Order: sequence, then structure tokens, then C-alpha cells
Amino acid sequence: MTRDQLEHAIRAACDVAEDTEVYVFGSQAILAQHPNAPAELLVSEEADITPKHRRDLTDRVDALLGQDSMFHRTHGFYVHGVPIHEAAALPPGWEARAVRVQNSNTRNLTGWCVEAHDLASSKLAAFRDKDRDFVRLLLVEGLLDRPTLLERIETLPIDNDGQARLQTWIRAV
Repeated sequence: MTRDQLEHAIRAACDVAEDTEVYVFGSQAILAQHPNAPAELLVSEEADITPKHRRDLTDRVDALLGQDSMFHRTHGFYVHGVPIHEAAALPPGWEARAVRVQNSNTRNLTGWCVEAHDLASSKLAAFRDKDRDFVRLLLVEGLLDRPTLLERIETLPIDNDGQARLQTWIRAV
């Protein structure tokens, strides 16, 4: 997914949800801070999005813009409408750190993209192979500050053993 495609996804999700703002919290949220991120970080063809004010329409977003939809077949990417609080473990305060994507390509509708360290923390909390690979690349490319990431991990809503495992993994990368 490219930055232009992310902006299109924001615009489309806002339209479908009859909302002026959405949260973007999947891997493609990295495009808010790093619009020219390395191609290896942009392989996903989906944007995980939740309407900010009309969360009751999240399923509608998924139905109309999701995988195998006409939108997906037409544009080559899709919007995965999914409730953010069910799909992601995020550090407290993430909303205040979210990065605004709002411009003429979004028709001045707003996508609040999870900040890179919050995104990486969430990915590590899931601890899937693809998520570890994503965070590893963010670290290797210098797109994350290791001490900040370690601080965010400490505040995740996971148990102490899980936090210790993630901190060990981060230090080893």
C-alpha cells in the first residue's frame, strides 16, 4: 500500500461510515510518519480502520470496502473494518500520540494513524512472525527509538512475563 492508497482508504472509510475521522492501526499506519517507508514495510494490501465517532458502522466499512469487495477488486487494496479495541493492544495515551493524515487527497477527512512506537508495541504484543518481522525492519531502518519502544512495552496491557519477553526480544534485535 502506498501513502496515496492509504489516503484513499481513509476517504472511503469516512464516506462509508458517515464519519469525518477514522483510526488507522494496522501496519500501514506507518505511512503517516514515514510516507516513503521501505517497500518491505508496505507489502500489506489492507488498512485496518475503525470509524472514530461511528464505531457502530465498523462492520459496514468491512462489508463495503473489505477483502474481496468491489472496492478491493477495483483498487487492489482494501479496508479491514475492525474494532480497534478488540484487534489491538495499545499503550495508554496512544490516541494523544496518533498522527493526523488530512489533506486534499482525503478531502480533508482525517485518519488518525497510530504512532510508530505504539504501532510497534501493538505488533509485538500480538507476537506473530509477520509482526516481529515488521518491527525488526522498523528497528533496523532506524524508524524507531529503542528506549521509547521499551517504555511503551512497559505500559502495554499484558502480564509481566509477556513484557519481559518483548523487552528481551527488542534488546536482541
